[in-house]
Amino acid sequence: MNRFEVWLTDLDPTRGAEMQKRRPCVIVSPRVLNRTLATVLVASMPAARHGYPSRVACEFAGREGEIALDQMRCVDKGRLVRRLGRIDALTAQALFAVLAEMFSE
Repeated sequence: MNRFEVWLTDLDPTRGAEMQKRRPCVIVSPRVLNRTLATVLVASMPAARHGYPSRVACEFAGREGEIALDQMRCVDKGRLVRRLGRIDALTAQALFAVLAEMFSE
């Protein structure tokens, strides 16, 4: 499990406004943590585009959507159902830029 891989992730059970169901999520945590811990930090990838500043527009597997960095969560590796692929380098670069902006204030 490596940073920027996309995994179908079982997010249930959830509470309140958390993203629900099984959905694609991109791994955000670095490889050193992914190898060491039983958990990974993921951001869900909803199909709807809202254009929030905390989200990164992307195209994955022929579908347009977003990476919801405002919905990041730490999940047990057992929630990762199957690997779907990897986001491209430009999307990964945009992801880092948005994270830097979010956490610099």
